Amino acid sequence: MKSVLPRILPALFVLLVAGLLAWFVFSTNAPESKYKVKLGLDLAGGTELVYRADISGVTTDPQGALNSLRDIIDRRVNLFGVAEPIVQLEKGSAVAGNPEDRLIVELPGVTDVEAAVAAIGATPVLEFKLANMEAGTTSEEFIATGLTGRYLKSAELIFAQGAGAAGEPTVLLNFDEEGAQLFEQITTEHTGEFLAILLDGEPISVPVIREPIAGGTATISGQFTPTEARDLVQNLNFGALPVPIELISSNSVGPTLGGEAFDAGVIAAMIGFAFVALFMTLWYRLPGLVASIALVIYVIVNLAIIKFIPVTLTASGIAGLILSIGMAVDANVLIFERMKEELKDGKAVREALTIGFGRAWPAIRDGHLTMIISSIILFWLGTSIVQGFALVFGFGVIVSLITAVSVTRVFLKAILPEDMKGSSRTLLGSGFTLKP
Repeated sequence: MKSVLPRILPALFVLLVAGLLAWFVFSTNAPESKYKVKLGLDLAGGTELVYRADISGVTTDPQGALNSLRDIIDRRVNLFGVAEPIVQLEKGSAVAGNPEDRLIVELPGVTDVEAAVAAIGATPVLEFKLANMEAGTTSEEFIATGLTGRYLKSAELIFAQGAGAAGEPTVLLNFDEEGAQLFEQITTEHTGEFLAILLDGEPISVPVIREPIAGGTATISGQFTPTEARDLVQNLNFGALPVPIELISSNSVGPTLGGEAFDAGVIAAMIGFAFVALFMTLWYRLPGLVASIALVIYVIVNLAIIKFIPVTLTASGIAGLILSIGMAVDANVLIFERMKEELKDGKAVREALTIGFGRAWPAIRDGHLTMIISSIILFWLGTSIVQGFALVFGFGVIVSLITAVSVTRVFLKAILPEDMKGSSRTLLGSGFTLKP
């Protein structure tokens, strides 16, 4: 009993962990569950909006401006209660030799394109530029200062006090720490000049800088009605865009089509898994059956990872999961073939198992490492569709490396005795011959 227990305990531990993960996977399928599988637009249905971002006016840190744009749109979409939106930046096709900067907004569950556009809304582009005043009007040339809505922390509606301005609606702007420093620098270096405040390219106020302004606050006063001022404050708080955006395409996927795609993907995965498990069991017999059990654990671990991170599952992600199953099987094939060679040389069963795993490991390691590197490159350089495939495939390859090398080995060590001889060794053979 003492000699059997050490090799059975690891297998029992693996089964316990697998059981707990299986409970987690199947007990969190309710719609209200925090860990339910998050489906991508192509599976859940919804709307995809593609915007072109114009960064031609950004002189410093264009990537920072784009990141700010993404965060603002993401915040605005979430304010409208869209379930699990995806907002990401992407390089589009080259225009005049330069790739476009695009903003991709995916809104699962929103199939009305007009409603989707309204959810994002016409968020204003807020800019501060130095202006020349000629004959009482602003000239056509404004000089960019770098201060935009990107640095805006909040906006408030106040009513001015004092002679001639009592009760006039005024918008108070509060900048973040970086914006406050930039605003103070601008007002210090350009005292006596005019600082135009532009909303969507139109000057709404052109005050003169009378003195350096510290503290990170500025006011916008103009011919506002209380309603207009309130709407402006609301829009600015929703997010003043650091760069202009233009809607260039929209795509709507109905929930029925998305559901059909999901069902088709799940059926394909189940059929593929069943054929793989059947082949492994028929061809490699007892080790193949053990490998099939390890594949079940592999699928459970992958689903747990997808739910826990969480990973938004798309049709391409399901394809990546199916393909990674093939990688897991490939590792087991290498191990079993090496093990069979050792058995033919007359090695004892457990010795053949140890040597077989040892000799197969370099090939398994190199193959999986190559696939992991490939998935990283695809995720780094690919579009959103390719990234969905690369992410799930990469996780799958890592998990397959663990299950093929560790789980299968633990199970085989637990069930294979040292003294299998004669006809019992046939269970360790392969193919259609009865020889071991």
